[in-house]
Amino acid sequence: MTFRYGIDQLNLDIVNGIANGTITAELCQEAIDNINKSRQNVDIMASSDKAVYGINTGFGPLCDTQISPAETHLLQKNLLITHAVGVGESIDKSISKLMLITKVQALSQGFSGIRLVVVERMLKFIELDLIPTVPEQGSVGASGDLAPLSHLFLPLIGEGEFWQGDSTVPAAQALKEHNLEALELHAKEGLALINGTQFILSHAITALTKMRYLLDLADVAGAMSIEGMQGSQSPFRAELHQLRAFAGNIEVAGRMRRLFKDSQNMQAHSDCDRVQDPYSLRCIPQVHGASRNAYNHLKELAEIEMNSVTDNPIIISSEEAISGGSFHGQPLAMVLDYASIAAAELGNIADRRCYLLLEGLHGLPRLLTSSGGLNSGMMIPQYTTAALVTENKSLCFPPSADSVPTSMGQEDHVSMGSISGRKLNQILGNLEKIIAIELMYAAQAIDFRRPNTCSDIIEENFAIIREKVAKLEEDRLLKPDIDAMIALVKSQSLTVN
Repeated sequence: MTFRYGIDQLNLDIVNGIANGTITAELCQEAIDNINKSRQNVDIMASSDKAVYGINTGFGPLCDTQISPAETHLLQKNLLITHAVGVGESIDKSISKLMLITKVQALSQGFSGIRLVVVERMLKFIELDLIPTVPEQGSVGASGDLAPLSHLFLPLIGEGEFWQGDSTVPAAQALKEHNLEALELHAKEGLALINGTQFILSHAITALTKMRYLLDLADVAGAMSIEGMQGSQSPFRAELHQLRAFAGNIEVAGRMRRLFKDSQNMQAHSDCDRVQDPYSLRCIPQVHGASRNAYNHLKELAEIEMNSVTDNPIIISSEEAISGGSFHGQPLAMVLDYASIAAAELGNIADRRCYLLLEGLHGLPRLLTSSGGLNSGMMIPQYTTAALVTENKSLCFPPSADSVPTSMGQEDHVSMGSISGRKLNQILGNLEKIIAIELMYAAQAIDFRRPNTCSDIIEENFAIIREKVAKLEEDRLLKPDIDAMIALVKSQSLTVN
Protein backbone atom coordinates (compact mmCIF):
# COMPACT_ATOMS: atom_id res chain seq x y z
CA MET A 1 0.00 0.00 0.00
CA THR A 2 1.20 3.52 -0.81
CA PHE A 3 -0.51 6.32 1.05
CA ARG A 4 -1.00 9.60 -0.87
CA TYR A 5 -0.58 12.65 1.35
CA GLY A 6 -3.37 15.19 1.03
CA ILE A 7 -5.52 12.84 -1.06
CA ASP A 8 -6.07 9.68 0.98
CA GLN A 9 -7.53 9.52 4.48
CA LEU A 10 -5.38 8.75 7.49
CA ASN A 11 -6.62 6.53 10.30
CA LEU A 12 -4.95 5.18 13.42
CA ASP A 13 -3.46 2.14 11.72
CA ILE A 14 -2.26 4.00 8.64
CA VAL A 15 -0.57 6.83 10.54
CA ASN A 16 1.21 4.30 12.74
CA GLY A 17 2.18 2.29 9.67
CA ILE A 18 3.75 5.34 8.05
CA ALA A 19 5.56 6.13 11.29
CA ASN A 20 6.99 2.62 11.72
CA GLY A 21 7.84 2.19 8.05
CA THR A 22 5.40 -0.59 7.18
CA ILE A 23 3.36 1.75 4.94
CA THR A 24 4.92 3.84 2.18
CA ALA A 25 3.69 7.42 1.80
CA GLU A 26 4.24 9.89 -1.01
CA LEU A 27 3.15 13.13 -2.65
CA CYS A 28 1.27 12.27 -5.82
CA GLN A 29 0.84 14.66 -8.74
CA GLU A 30 -2.67 15.67 -7.65
CA ALA A 31 -1.40 16.77 -4.25
CA ILE A 32 1.56 18.56 -5.82
CA ASP A 33 -0.81 20.46 -8.11
CA ASN A 34 -3.01 21.43 -5.14
CA ILE A 35 0.01 22.67 -3.17
CA ASN A 36 1.33 24.69 -6.12
CA LYS A 37 -2.06 26.23 -6.89
CA SER A 38 -2.49 27.30 -3.29
CA ARG A 39 1.00 28.83 -3.31
CA GLN A 40 0.22 30.80 -6.44
CA ASN A 41 -2.83 32.24 -4.70
CA VAL A 42 -0.68 33.36 -1.76
CA ASP A 43 1.87 35.02 -4.03
CA ILE A 44 -0.89 37.04 -5.66
CA MET A 45 -2.27 38.17 -2.30
CA ALA A 46 1.21 38.87 -0.88
CA SER A 47 1.90 41.39 -3.66
CA SER A 48 -1.48 43.08 -3.23
CA ASP A 49 -2.11 46.35 -1.39
CA LYS A 50 -5.04 44.71 0.38
CA ALA A 51 -4.22 43.59 3.93
CA VAL A 52 -4.60 39.81 4.32
CA TYR A 53 -3.93 38.39 7.78
CA GLY A 54 -0.77 36.30 8.01
CA ILE A 55 0.23 36.95 4.42
CA ASN A 56 1.13 40.63 4.40
CA THR A 57 0.32 41.57 8.00
CA GLY A 58 1.76 40.91 11.43
CA PHE A 59 0.32 38.27 13.76
CA GLY A 60 -1.90 38.15 16.81
CA PRO A 61 -2.37 41.68 18.18
CA LEU A 62 -0.26 42.98 15.27
CA CYS A 63 -2.78 41.72 12.73
CA ASP A 64 -3.55 45.29 11.62
CA THR A 65 0.11 46.09 10.85
CA GLN A 66 0.82 45.62 7.14
CA ILE A 67 4.21 44.19 6.10
CA SER A 68 6.01 45.12 2.89
CA PRO A 69 7.05 42.36 0.44
CA ALA A 70 10.70 43.12 1.19
CA GLU A 71 10.19 42.34 4.87
CA THR A 72 8.27 39.09 4.34
CA HIS A 73 11.18 36.65 4.62
CA LEU A 74 12.43 38.16 7.85
CA LEU A 75 8.90 38.18 9.26
CA GLN A 76 8.48 34.44 8.64
CA LYS A 77 11.88 33.62 10.13
CA ASN A 78 11.19 35.79 13.16
CA LEU A 79 7.86 34.02 13.61
CA LEU A 80 9.53 30.64 14.14
CA ILE A 81 12.34 32.02 16.30
CA THR A 82 10.16 34.09 18.62
CA HIS A 83 7.57 31.34 19.12
CA ALA A 84 10.11 28.61 19.91
CA VAL A 85 9.89 29.16 23.66
CA GLY A 86 9.02 25.65 24.85
CA VAL A 87 10.47 24.34 28.11
CA GLY A 88 10.85 21.02 29.90
CA GLU A 89 12.01 17.64 28.68
CA SER A 90 11.76 16.75 25.01
CA ILE A 91 8.77 14.69 23.92
CA ASP A 92 9.49 11.19 22.62
CA LYS A 93 11.01 11.06 19.18
CA SER A 94 8.05 8.95 18.04
CA ILE A 95 5.64 11.78 18.89
CA SER A 96 7.75 14.34 17.02
CA LYS A 97 7.67 12.02 14.00
CA LEU A 98 3.89 11.77 14.18
CA MET A 99 3.76 15.57 14.28
CA LEU A 100 5.71 15.71 11.02
CA ILE A 101 3.51 13.10 9.33
CA THR A 102 0.22 14.69 10.35
CA LYS A 103 1.48 18.17 9.42
CA VAL A 104 2.43 16.97 5.94
CA GLN A 105 -1.07 15.52 5.58
CA ALA A 106 -2.64 18.87 6.53
CA LEU A 107 -0.40 21.02 4.32
CA SER A 108 -0.71 18.71 1.29
CA GLN A 109 -4.43 19.33 0.91
CA GLY A 110 -3.74 22.65 -0.79
CA PHE A 111 -5.34 25.23 1.51
CA SER A 112 -2.26 26.45 3.38
CA GLY A 113 -0.30 28.33 0.71
CA ILE A 114 3.01 26.70 1.47
CA ARG A 115 5.60 26.04 -1.25
CA LEU A 116 6.20 22.52 -2.48
CA VAL A 117 9.89 22.71 -1.53
CA VAL A 118 8.97 23.12 2.15
CA VAL A 119 6.71 20.07 2.17
CA GLU A 120 9.35 18.07 0.30
CA ARG A 121 11.95 19.04 2.91
CA MET A 122 9.64 17.76 5.67
CA LEU A 123 9.31 14.48 3.78
CA LYS A 124 13.10 14.36 3.46
CA PHE A 125 13.38 14.68 7.23
CA ILE A 126 11.03 11.71 7.65
CA GLU A 127 12.90 9.68 5.03
CA LEU A 128 16.30 10.34 6.62
CA ASP A 129 14.96 9.88 10.17
CA LEU A 130 15.94 13.47 10.93
CA ILE A 131 13.38 14.04 13.66
CA PRO A 132 13.46 17.43 15.44
CA THR A 133 13.44 17.71 19.22
CA VAL A 134 10.37 19.37 20.73
CA PRO A 135 9.99 20.50 24.38
CA GLU A 136 6.95 19.08 26.13
CA GLN A 137 5.69 22.30 27.75
CA GLY A 138 4.64 25.67 26.41
CA SER A 139 1.53 25.15 24.27
CA VAL A 140 -1.88 26.44 25.33
CA GLY A 141 -3.54 24.65 22.44
CA ALA A 142 -5.05 27.60 20.59
CA SER A 143 -3.56 29.40 17.63
CA GLY A 144 -2.52 25.82 17.49
CA ASP A 145 0.46 24.32 19.23
CA LEU A 146 2.59 27.36 18.52
CA ALA A 147 5.66 26.66 20.64
CA PRO A 148 5.98 22.91 19.88
CA LEU A 149 5.45 23.41 16.16
CA SER A 150 7.97 26.23 16.11
CA HIS A 151 10.58 23.92 17.63
CA LEU A 152 9.57 21.17 15.19
CA PHE A 153 10.28 23.41 12.21
CA LEU A 154 13.31 25.36 13.39
CA PRO A 155 15.55 22.86 11.53
CA LEU A 156 13.98 23.97 8.24
CA ILE A 157 15.81 27.26 8.68
CA GLY A 158 18.94 25.70 10.15
CA GLU A 159 18.07 26.25 13.81
CA GLY A 160 17.06 23.84 16.57
CA GLU A 161 18.13 20.24 17.04
CA PHE A 162 17.53 16.74 15.71
CA TRP A 163 17.47 13.49 17.64
CA GLN A 164 20.58 11.37 17.16
CA GLY A 165 20.09 8.13 19.05
CA ASP A 166 19.36 9.07 22.66
CA SER A 167 21.16 12.41 22.33
CA THR A 168 20.74 15.43 20.08
CA VAL A 169 22.71 17.19 17.37
CA PRO A 170 22.46 20.82 16.16
CA ALA A 171 20.25 21.03 13.09
CA ALA A 172 22.84 23.03 11.14
CA GLN A 173 25.38 20.23 11.62
CA ALA A 174 22.96 17.50 10.56
CA LEU A 175 21.82 19.44 7.49
CA LYS A 176 25.45 19.90 6.42
CA GLU A 177 26.14 16.17 6.87
CA HIS A 178 23.24 15.40 4.52
CA ASN A 179 24.09 18.15 2.00
CA LEU A 180 20.87 20.02 2.73
CA GLU A 181 20.67 23.82 2.66
CA ALA A 182 18.58 25.70 5.19
CA LEU A 183 15.41 27.11 3.64
CA GLU A 184 14.29 30.72 3.52
CA LEU A 185 10.60 30.94 4.32
CA HIS A 186 8.27 32.97 2.12
CA ALA A 187 4.96 34.71 2.82
CA LYS A 188 2.47 32.73 4.93
CA GLU A 189 4.82 29.75 5.36
CA GLY A 190 5.88 30.37 8.93
CA LEU A 191 2.28 30.77 9.97
CA ALA A 192 1.21 27.65 8.06
CA LEU A 193 3.91 25.67 9.87
CA ILE A 194 3.24 26.76 13.45
CA ASN A 195 -0.56 27.09 13.36
CA GLY A 196 -2.13 23.68 13.87
CA THR A 197 -2.98 20.98 16.40
CA GLN A 198 -0.34 18.41 15.54
CA PHE A 199 1.19 18.32 19.05
CA ILE A 200 -2.20 17.61 20.62
CA LEU A 201 -3.10 15.20 17.82
CA SER A 202 0.14 13.23 18.01
CA HIS A 203 -0.26 12.77 21.76
CA ALA A 204 -3.80 11.55 21.05
CA ILE A 205 -2.51 9.06 18.44
CA THR A 206 0.12 7.80 20.89
CA ALA A 207 -2.48 7.43 23.64
CA LEU A 208 -5.00 5.68 21.39
CA THR A 209 -2.39 3.17 20.26
CA LYS A 210 -1.50 2.30 23.84
CA MET A 211 -5.05 2.45 25.19
CA ARG A 212 -6.41 0.08 22.54
CA TYR A 213 -4.15 -2.68 23.87
CA LEU A 214 -4.69 -1.80 27.52
CA LEU A 215 -8.47 -1.99 27.14
CA ASP A 216 -8.11 -5.56 25.86
CA LEU A 217 -5.52 -6.43 28.48
CA ALA A 218 -7.71 -5.05 31.27
CA ASP A 219 -10.39 -7.56 30.21
CA VAL A 220 -7.81 -10.37 30.33
CA ALA A 221 -6.58 -9.29 33.77
CA GLY A 222 -10.16 -9.06 35.02
CA ALA A 223 -10.96 -12.52 33.66
CA MET A 224 -7.84 -13.99 35.29
CA SER A 225 -8.81 -12.39 38.62
CA ILE A 226 -12.29 -13.89 38.34
CA GLU A 227 -10.74 -17.28 37.62
CA GLY A 228 -8.58 -16.84 40.72
CA MET A 229 -11.60 -15.83 42.81
CA GLN A 230 -13.79 -18.48 41.17
CA GLY A 231 -16.36 -15.81 40.47
CA SER A 232 -19.56 -16.06 38.45
CA GLN A 233 -19.93 -15.96 34.65
CA SER A 234 -23.60 -14.94 34.72
CA PRO A 235 -22.99 -11.14 34.72
CA PHE A 236 -21.54 -11.51 31.24
CA ARG A 237 -24.47 -13.25 29.58
CA ALA A 238 -25.57 -11.77 26.27
CA GLU A 239 -29.25 -11.65 27.31
CA LEU A 240 -28.39 -9.21 30.10
CA HIS A 241 -26.45 -6.78 27.94
CA GLN A 242 -28.92 -6.77 25.08
CA LEU A 243 -31.28 -5.00 27.48
CA ARG A 244 -28.82 -2.13 28.03
CA ALA A 245 -27.17 -1.98 24.67
CA PHE A 246 -24.13 0.27 25.15
CA ALA A 247 -21.60 -0.77 22.53
CA GLY A 248 -18.70 -0.92 24.98
CA ASN A 249 -20.64 -3.05 27.49
CA ILE A 250 -21.69 -5.52 24.81
CA GLU A 251 -18.15 -5.83 23.48
CA VAL A 252 -16.62 -6.41 26.92
CA ALA A 253 -19.28 -8.94 27.94
CA GLY A 254 -18.64 -10.86 24.73
CA ARG A 255 -14.91 -10.78 25.34
CA MET A 256 -15.39 -12.08 28.88
CA ARG A 257 -17.45 -14.98 27.61
CA ARG A 258 -14.68 -15.88 25.17
CA LEU A 259 -12.06 -15.58 27.91
CA PHE A 260 -13.95 -18.13 30.02
CA LYS A 261 -14.76 -20.53 27.18
CA ASP A 262 -14.17 -24.19 28.14
CA SER A 263 -12.67 -23.23 31.49
CA GLN A 264 -12.56 -26.26 33.74
CA ASN A 265 -11.95 -23.99 36.72
CA MET A 266 -15.16 -22.02 36.11
CA GLN A 267 -17.15 -25.21 35.70
CA ALA A 268 -15.73 -26.62 38.94
CA HIS A 269 -17.72 -24.18 41.07
CA SER A 270 -20.83 -23.74 38.92
CA ASP A 271 -23.04 -25.17 41.67
CA CYS A 272 -21.60 -23.13 44.55
CA ASP A 273 -23.94 -21.19 46.85
CA ARG A 274 -22.50 -17.70 46.18
CA VAL A 275 -25.20 -15.32 44.97
CA GLN A 276 -23.27 -12.26 43.80
CA ASP A 277 -19.70 -11.11 43.29
CA PRO A 278 -18.42 -7.66 44.30
CA TYR A 279 -18.80 -4.91 41.72
CA SER A 280 -15.16 -4.98 40.62
CA LEU A 281 -15.85 -8.48 39.24
CA ARG A 282 -19.54 -8.33 38.40
CA CYS A 283 -19.52 -4.88 36.75
CA ILE A 284 -16.53 -5.33 34.45
CA PRO A 285 -18.70 -4.89 31.31
CA GLN A 286 -20.20 -1.66 32.64
CA VAL A 287 -16.89 -0.13 33.80
CA HIS A 288 -14.51 -1.44 31.13
CA GLY A 289 -17.28 -0.87 28.58
CA ALA A 290 -17.67 2.79 29.53
CA SER A 291 -13.92 3.22 29.05
CA ARG A 292 -14.22 1.63 25.61
CA ASN A 293 -16.96 4.08 24.70
CA ALA A 294 -14.63 6.95 25.65
CA TYR A 295 -11.81 5.41 23.61
CA ASN A 296 -14.09 5.10 20.58
CA HIS A 297 -15.11 8.74 20.88
CA LEU A 298 -11.49 9.91 21.03
CA LYS A 299 -10.56 7.69 18.08
CA GLU A 300 -13.42 9.08 16.00
CA LEU A 301 -12.44 12.70 16.63
CA ALA A 302 -8.69 12.09 16.29
CA GLU A 303 -9.22 10.51 12.88
CA ILE A 304 -11.23 13.54 11.78
CA GLU A 305 -8.37 15.75 12.97
CA MET A 306 -5.76 13.65 11.15
CA ASN A 307 -7.42 14.64 7.89
CA SER A 308 -8.21 18.26 8.71
CA VAL A 309 -6.56 21.53 7.74
CA THR A 310 -5.84 23.30 11.03
CA ASP A 311 -3.68 26.31 10.17
CA ASN A 312 -4.88 29.88 9.61
CA PRO A 313 -5.82 31.63 7.40
CA ILE A 314 -7.23 29.10 4.95
CA ILE A 315 -6.49 29.95 1.31
CA ILE A 316 -9.65 29.63 -0.78
CA SER A 317 -8.61 31.49 -3.94
CA SER A 318 -6.32 34.29 -5.11
CA GLU A 319 -8.90 36.76 -3.77
CA GLU A 320 -10.01 35.07 -0.57
CA ALA A 321 -8.28 33.87 2.58
CA ILE A 322 -10.56 33.01 5.50
CA SER A 323 -9.21 33.83 8.95
CA GLY A 324 -10.94 31.63 11.48
CA GLY A 325 -10.16 29.37 14.39
CA SER A 326 -9.51 25.91 12.95
CA PHE A 327 -6.29 25.76 14.99
CA HIS A 328 -8.25 25.73 18.27
CA GLY A 329 -7.65 22.51 20.17
CA GLN A 330 -10.95 22.30 22.05
CA PRO A 331 -12.50 19.49 19.93
CA LEU A 332 -9.66 17.18 20.97
CA ALA A 333 -8.95 18.70 24.38
CA MET A 334 -12.34 17.85 25.85
CA VAL A 335 -12.38 14.27 24.64
CA LEU A 336 -8.76 13.74 25.76
CA ASP A 337 -9.89 14.73 29.25
CA TYR A 338 -12.81 12.30 28.98
CA ALA A 339 -10.42 9.54 27.89
CA SER A 340 -8.17 10.36 30.85
CA ILE A 341 -11.02 9.60 33.25
CA ALA A 342 -11.74 6.42 31.29
CA ALA A 343 -8.14 5.23 31.55
CA ALA A 344 -7.93 6.12 35.24
CA GLU A 345 -11.08 4.11 35.95
CA LEU A 346 -9.57 1.00 34.39
CA GLY A 347 -6.81 1.29 36.98
CA ASN A 348 -9.24 2.10 39.78
CA ILE A 349 -11.27 -1.08 39.32
CA ALA A 350 -8.12 -3.18 38.77
CA ASP A 351 -6.76 -2.03 42.14
CA ARG A 352 -10.02 -3.15 43.78
CA ARG A 353 -9.62 -6.60 42.25
CA CYS A 354 -6.06 -6.76 43.59
CA TYR A 355 -7.40 -6.00 47.06
CA LEU A 356 -10.09 -8.68 46.75
CA LEU A 357 -7.52 -11.32 45.84
CA LEU A 358 -5.66 -10.62 49.08
CA GLU A 359 -8.60 -11.01 51.44
CA GLY A 360 -8.44 -14.80 51.74
CA LEU A 361 -11.94 -15.45 50.41
CA HIS A 362 -13.45 -18.43 48.59
CA GLY A 363 -10.59 -20.83 49.19
CA LEU A 364 -7.69 -18.47 48.51
CA PRO A 365 -5.13 -17.96 51.29
CA ARG A 366 -4.84 -14.51 52.83
CA LEU A 367 -2.26 -12.33 51.04
CA LEU A 368 -2.00 -15.06 48.41
CA THR A 369 0.53 -17.01 50.48
CA SER A 370 0.10 -20.39 52.14
CA SER A 371 2.67 -19.50 54.80
CA GLY A 372 1.38 -16.22 56.19
CA GLY A 373 2.68 -14.71 59.40
CA LEU A 374 6.36 -15.06 58.81
CA ASN A 375 5.67 -14.15 55.18
CA SER A 376 3.83 -11.03 53.96
CA GLY A 377 3.14 -12.69 50.62
CA MET A 378 1.57 -10.38 48.06
CA MET A 379 0.41 -7.76 50.56
CA ILE A 380 2.55 -4.79 49.61
CA PRO A 381 2.30 -4.49 45.79
CA GLN A 382 -1.31 -3.40 46.33
CA TYR A 383 0.08 -0.36 48.14
CA THR A 384 1.74 0.51 44.86
CA THR A 385 -1.48 0.13 42.87
CA ALA A 386 -3.28 2.29 45.43
CA ALA A 387 -0.62 4.99 45.05
CA LEU A 388 -0.79 4.85 41.26
CA VAL A 389 -4.60 5.02 41.32
CA THR A 390 -4.52 8.15 43.45
CA GLU A 391 -1.85 9.70 41.24
CA ASN A 392 -4.10 9.07 38.24
CA LYS A 393 -7.04 10.64 40.03
CA SER A 394 -4.98 13.77 40.58
CA LEU A 395 -4.14 13.81 36.87
CA CYS A 396 -7.82 13.74 35.91
CA PHE A 397 -8.40 17.46 36.44
CA PRO A 398 -9.53 18.59 32.97
CA PRO A 399 -7.18 21.21 31.51
CA SER A 400 -9.85 21.91 28.90
CA ALA A 401 -11.97 23.39 31.71
CA ASP A 402 -9.34 26.10 32.16
CA SER A 403 -8.33 29.02 29.96
CA VAL A 404 -5.71 31.74 30.46
CA PRO A 405 -5.86 34.61 27.93
CA THR A 406 -2.73 35.20 25.83
CA SER A 407 -1.52 37.51 23.05
CA MET A 408 -2.73 40.72 24.74
CA GLY A 409 -6.27 39.37 24.80
CA GLN A 410 -6.45 38.56 21.08
CA GLU A 411 -6.27 34.87 21.99
CA ASP A 412 -8.60 35.18 24.95
CA HIS A 413 -9.90 31.59 25.14
CA VAL A 414 -7.48 28.70 24.76
CA SER A 415 -7.99 24.93 24.97
CA MET A 416 -4.98 23.76 27.01
CA GLY A 417 -5.35 20.57 24.93
CA SER A 418 -1.60 19.99 24.86
CA ILE A 419 -1.71 19.41 28.62
CA SER A 420 -4.72 17.12 28.20
CA GLY A 421 -2.77 14.98 25.73
CA ARG A 422 0.31 14.78 27.90
CA LYS A 423 -1.69 13.89 31.01
CA LEU A 424 -3.58 11.10 29.25
CA ASN A 425 -0.28 9.49 28.32
CA GLN A 426 0.94 9.82 31.92
CA ILE A 427 -2.22 8.10 33.16
CA LEU A 428 -1.80 5.29 30.63
CA GLY A 429 1.81 4.81 31.79
CA ASN A 430 0.52 4.34 35.35
CA LEU A 431 -2.25 2.05 34.11
CA GLU A 432 0.33 -0.27 32.55
CA LYS A 433 1.89 -0.69 35.99
CA ILE A 434 -1.42 -1.29 37.75
CA ILE A 435 -2.51 -3.95 35.25
CA ALA A 436 0.93 -5.57 35.48
CA ILE A 437 0.48 -6.02 39.24
CA GLU A 438 -3.08 -7.34 38.85
CA LEU A 439 -1.83 -9.93 36.35
CA MET A 440 0.87 -11.00 38.82
CA TYR A 441 -1.76 -11.37 41.55
CA ALA A 442 -4.19 -13.21 39.30
CA ALA A 443 -1.52 -15.72 38.20
CA GLN A 444 -0.68 -16.36 41.87
CA ALA A 445 -4.38 -16.95 42.62
CA ILE A 446 -4.80 -19.33 39.67
CA ASP A 447 -1.90 -21.38 41.01
CA PHE A 448 -4.02 -22.08 44.08
CA ARG A 449 -6.82 -23.45 41.84
CA ARG A 450 -4.69 -26.18 40.31
CA PRO A 451 -5.15 -28.81 38.99
CA ASN A 452 -8.13 -26.96 37.47
CA THR A 453 -7.35 -25.44 34.11
CA CYS A 454 -8.68 -22.24 32.56
CA SER A 455 -9.52 -21.31 28.98
CA ASP A 456 -6.84 -21.63 26.31
CA ILE A 457 -6.19 -17.88 26.18
CA ILE A 458 -5.83 -17.56 29.94
CA GLU A 459 -3.58 -20.61 30.13
CA GLU A 460 -1.43 -19.11 27.36
CA ASN A 461 -1.06 -15.86 29.29
CA PHE A 462 -0.45 -17.71 32.54
CA ALA A 463 2.44 -19.52 30.87
CA ILE A 464 3.88 -16.24 29.52
CA ILE A 465 3.71 -14.73 33.00
CA ARG A 466 5.34 -17.74 34.61
CA GLU A 467 8.24 -17.50 32.14
CA LYS A 468 8.99 -14.10 33.69
CA VAL A 469 7.76 -14.44 37.27
CA ALA A 470 7.74 -17.61 39.37
CA LYS A 471 5.00 -18.44 41.86
CA LEU A 472 5.67 -16.81 45.22
CA GLU A 473 6.33 -19.59 47.74
CA GLU A 474 8.33 -17.69 50.38
CA ASP A 475 8.93 -13.96 50.70
CA ARG A 476 11.45 -12.60 48.23
CA LEU A 477 12.32 -9.26 46.68
CA LEU A 478 9.28 -8.50 44.51
CA LYS A 479 10.62 -5.42 42.72
CA PRO A 480 12.27 -7.53 39.97
CA ASP A 481 9.00 -9.43 39.50
CA ILE A 482 7.00 -6.21 39.23
CA ASP A 483 9.51 -4.73 36.79
CA ALA A 484 9.36 -7.89 34.68
CA MET A 485 5.55 -7.71 34.60
CA ILE A 486 5.60 -4.02 33.64
CA ALA A 487 8.06 -4.75 30.82
CA LEU A 488 5.76 -7.57 29.66
CA VAL A 489 2.78 -5.23 29.53
CA LYS A 490 4.74 -2.47 27.77
CA SER A 491 5.98 -4.92 25.13
CA GLN A 492 2.37 -5.92 24.40
CA SER A 493 3.48 -9.55 24.42
CA LEU A 494 0.47 -10.92 26.27
CA THR A 495 -2.34 -12.40 24.18
CA VAL A 496 -5.54 -10.37 24.34
CA ASN A 497 -7.71 -11.88 21.57
